[in-house]
Amino acid sequence: MESLVLLSVMAAKPLPSTGAVTGLKETLDFFRDPQFAQKRFIAHGDVFETRLLNQRLVFIRGKQAIADLFAQGDALEGWWPESVRQLLGSRSLANRSGDGHKARRRVVGQLFSAAALSRYTPSIATLVEELAENLIQAKAPIQLVPCMRRFAFSVIATTVLGLDASDRQALFADFEIWTRALFSIPLAIPGTPFAKALEAKKRLLLRLQHVLEQRPLNRGGLDLISGGLDEAGIPLTDDDLVEQLLLLLFAGYETTASSLSCLMRALMLNPEIELWLLPELLDQPWPNLESRRCPRLDATVLEVMRLTPPVGGFFRRTKETIQLAGVAVPPDRVIQVALAPDLGDGKSDLADIRPQRHLDGSFMQTLLPFGGGERVCLGKALAELEIRLMAVGLLQHVRLELAPDQDLTLQQIPSPLPRGGLLVTASSRHEQR
Repeated sequence: MESLVLLSVMAAKPLPSTGAVTGLKETLDFFRDPQFAQKRFIAHGDVFETRLLNQRLVFIRGKQAIADLFAQGDALEGWWPESVRQLLGSRSLANRSGDGHKARRRVVGQLFSAAALSRYTPSIATLVEELAENLIQAKAPIQLVPCMRRFAFSVIATTVLGLDASDRQALFADFEIWTRALFSIPLAIPGTPFAKALEAKKRLLLRLQHVLEQRPLNRGGLDLISGGLDEAGIPLTDDDLVEQLLLLLFAGYETTASSLSCLMRALMLNPEIELWLLPELLDQPWPNLESRRCPRLDATVLEVMRLTPPVGGFFRRTKETIQLAGVAVPPDRVIQVALAPDLGDGKSDLADIRPQRHLDGSFMQTLLPFGGGERVCLGKALAELEIRLMAVGLLQHVRLELAPDQDLTLQQIPSPLPRGGLLVTASSRHEQR
């Protein structure tokens, strides 16, 4: 068997390269050009190597390359940029590999079981109703992006940690400081975003430790993993658990806030889609959505995630030579699975927003908005529940309109968000009936 694998690798094509030496220009282009990866895929194929900040990176896309990657999971390990590794912590699931990762993931995953999500639904519905009321009562246009960010944070802080409003507020301020520096230059010089984030992390871990000490009175889901043991029989200690909770706060926050903001932006920019979607949403029994399917909503969310993926990609590092779509990738290479949208060659409608493509069988691309393989996002099911509850609950109660003269273009890092904050006016939908 090993000889067959060796022959296969020997027959593979060499890894195409952009030829970057220092990676300085490539790094500048990466941050400036949303089509950075797309242009290089056109020039070099679905697997190519370049340098960013002197780090060799292999970008991949396409059904075959991604399937090959997932099929060779034993030859890979997780990887994050240095800033992320330091700010998440050495115990974090994101920085673990092998049995230690799998065991702790199994324990923490209990927070997102079907039974847990059913328990969380009433609290999430209440947060949606509070947001709807605040929007309706606003006397002036209000930025929707900060509202969605606070909502996404409040969901996981409430459902998992069981925090009340005042405790959530104290945690949120430091969390925003910490989040903004996750993908930054990891220089801890006083006054830099990274240095501020390290200090914020210390305060966050202390607050999370306090939450664990109050566990017997907790109203959240922490009891689901209380006393959890990994497969080796090692207790999930509180020091270990607080770093997992910090990761969960981030994973359940940034991408969900991005998805919700981009969904609302898309609906307001394309009122014909909202008109197509509304009859289905208005027919849903709030908040008990489990009894009804929402095919139009599901298709709309998929289409928005296709055009504006909540993350630009995810990373793996090779432990040995592997073959991706017929290309040999050597050991110790960082692979980024690029999730930028494939808009076609101009001969199709892939550059247009059309949710119906996900219902009529015409869409054949691979979508991985939550990553894939054994490291697929733990909070995927919670994020999907939040998005569905927000879309149904908010649009059943509120009619949103874009305020004029604002910047609706998207920043891309760390996740797509309207640069102008998505300024909206809101009115009660019930009063209009």
